[in-house]
Amino acid sequence: MDNKSAILATLAYFDLFQYPLTEREIYFFLSRHIPPPAFEQALGSLLAEGRVFAMEGFYSLHGDAGLIHRRRAGNALAARMLGTADRITGLLSHFPFVRAVGVSGSLSKQYADKDSDIDLFIITAPGRLWIARTLLHLLKKASFLFRRQDWFCMNYFIDETALAIPEQNLYTAIEIVTLLPLRGARAFSAFRKANEWTDGYLPNSYGRIVYAGDDRPSLFRRALEKLFAGRAGDRLDRWLMTTTARRWRKKTEAGRRNNHGILMTMDATRHTARPDPAAFQGKLLDAYERKVGELLRTARPSRPLNA
Repeated sequence: MDNKSAILATLAYFDLFQYPLTEREIYFFLSRHIPPPAFEQALGSLLAEGRVFAMEGFYSLHGDAGLIHRRRAGNALAARMLGTADRITGLLSHFPFVRAVGVSGSLSKQYADKDSDIDLFIITAPGRLWIARTLLHLLKKASFLFRRQDWFCMNYFIDETALAIPEQNLYTAIEIVTLLPLRGARAFSAFRKANEWTDGYLPNSYGRIVYAGDDRPSLFRRALEKLFAGRAGDRLDRWLMTTTARRWRKKTEAGRRNNHGILMTMDATRHTARPDPAAFQGKLLDAYERKVGELLRTARPSRPLNA
């Protein structure tokens, strides 16, 4: 893939989300390393050919100013929601066996809309993921009383023995490098080290990790961790895993969907609790490959009427 094709491929991925990029973001998400002068030349050539459009500091495959307005509004809302996310992660970090909490999904990419949730990525102590998850989901159940359940979308758990994400593809690479660690500096440092394979997909994504604060463990956390430190904790964690996995299988078999219309599935192991990757990743990557193929087959698409 040459320089211009790499730029088009990067824009194509984010075009699936109707999300124009800044020049710096294009470079950050490129699938290959390009020296800055060559990158500038390739981007300028695509602009001159009418294959890429520049508006108000953003770049897109479409000359649609509405995309820019949408992004600016989404960035502004995300900035406000991240303040709430910081308070939420501070609360969750005091729960037993929680070692790190970060923000994932669209919010980690600085975008939100009226239907956005606060998606949370949580790292737990080894062998205690299901105890931690159960306690946190009791909190989420309580949040329904105040209609704040969208603040507690705890949909991805791993423990410190399963830090490497098994699916190695462009989608997971982007999700990892854009993850916003808010609590648990040590655990997130180990997480990034365990997933250095992302450099093969995004060689320019260095320097993205932000500082994650660490609060002093609460008395509640220390007491329960001591109580469930031995064999009793092992047995309880295994029982909670088995019980939860059985309940989720029933939801999947019944075709239950969440409030976004997505089939409720879960990949449950002793060290992970996460959405089934096959439910979304495959469809997205297939759409991306088709889009890139169409772009690279088209030598010079015509400008849209609203350019």
